[in-house]
Amino acid sequence: MIQTRHGSCHCGAVRFSCDIDLAPAGQRSPPLRPGDWYASTLRCNCSFCRKTRMWKNHVPAEAFRLLQGADHLSHYRFGEGSIDHTFCKRCGVYAFVSASEPAMGGDFYCVNIACLDDVSEEEYAAAPIRYEDGAHDDWGHPPAIIGYL
Repeated sequence: MIQTRHGSCHCGAVRFSCDIDLAPAGQRSPPLRPGDWYASTLRCNCSFCRKTRMWKNHVPAEAFRLLQGADHLSHYRFGEGSIDHTFCKRCGVYAFVSASEPAMGGDFYCVNIACLDDVSEEEYAAAPIRYEDGAHDDWGHPPAIIGYL
């Protein structure tokens, strides 16, 4: 079910909260927006997610709140520049990204769920994962090999 969770970078300079559902299938609330992006956590093999080890969960912009540390964020954009990748300037942790995509309902955040501070090991283990083949721009299908993701 959807719960308010709190997250941070490693040093604590950047803190946020979000309304997110990490429950396994059969225990989940209806997603806040339609689409597979909001119905599961995601692991991707694109060059960026693979190098940062991003374990993401999309949340609508209205379900995300930056609580502190806007001045500690560094921004990185590549490719078309439509995704704002943010990092803590002090510790370098990549806690979330923001973007806007009409097909995804407009403004959203991808929270790195590994940065959530109030999730138990059991909740992480039970969280559903959908795999994306971003390396081949085939976002709707898993890559042939997922064991390293």
